[in-house]
Amino acid sequence: MKTGTLVLMPNALDLGAAEVDLRDVLPLGVIQQAAALAHWAAEDARSARAFLNRVGAIAPLAQPLQAMAIVELPRPRKGSRESVPAAQWQALLQPALQGHDLGLLSEAGLPAVADPGAALVRAAHAAGVPVLALPGPSSLLLALAASGLNGQSFAFVGYLPQDAGPRAARLKELEAWSRRTLQTQLIIETPYRNAALLQAMAETLAPATELSVSCGLTLAGGWSRTDRIAAWRERPAQMPDRWPAVFGLLAT
Repeated sequence: MKTGTLVLMPNALDLGAAEVDLRDVLPLGVIQQAAALAHWAAEDARSARAFLNRVGAIAPLAQPLQAMAIVELPRPRKGSRESVPAAQWQALLQPALQGHDLGLLSEAGLPAVADPGAALVRAAHAAGVPVLALPGPSSLLLALAASGLNGQSFAFVGYLPQDAGPRAARLKELEAWSRRTLQTQLIIETPYRNAALLQAMAETLAPATELSVSCGLTLAGGWSRTDRIAAWRERPAQMPDRWPAVFGLLAT
């Protein structure tokens, strides 16, 4: 039997904010491909249904929403260091192994990029299931492009420690590495801690280090600003506590 394809379906970046028109951030062809899928793996089934409702307002869904199979990605037990067993990821691929295309949806942006869906993509390759990545917004790449920092060499380092001491030590480490390699370091934070991270970066990093902040990407009122730390200290920014932001630093 011919296997189906694991389709990596991009999502909008408006989670937790006023919804944008999907046609402003996703190509029409991608929206139509989403409408044609009946099998889904998603971080959250409820938000996946909300996404498909938005899709259905633009392109007719191949099946009623109630008839679609939406399975949530497995997660490690809270507080556990153990990874999800490979068999659980394999089980999610059953629709594709039975010949149906299977959509993988993130809460925001591209699935499998800073996202737990990467494990399902790895399992698909191991099982011989074709993988198709569709174009859509990625907050990391949009922020990097808008920053003017080094786009030839960059690294996504995820979240920093929450406690002040370890966070400052990690920032110094990333700054030193960036200075040695001229590599841009991309960082994210939970929206309600954005202001605390910006303040920590202004207090910890060297005055000449460049810091870029992109906030509310693709949203009305979203913005990007790149300045040296000295300028951030002189002119602090007001950080919304509900919009996600991407922070980039480059030390020279």
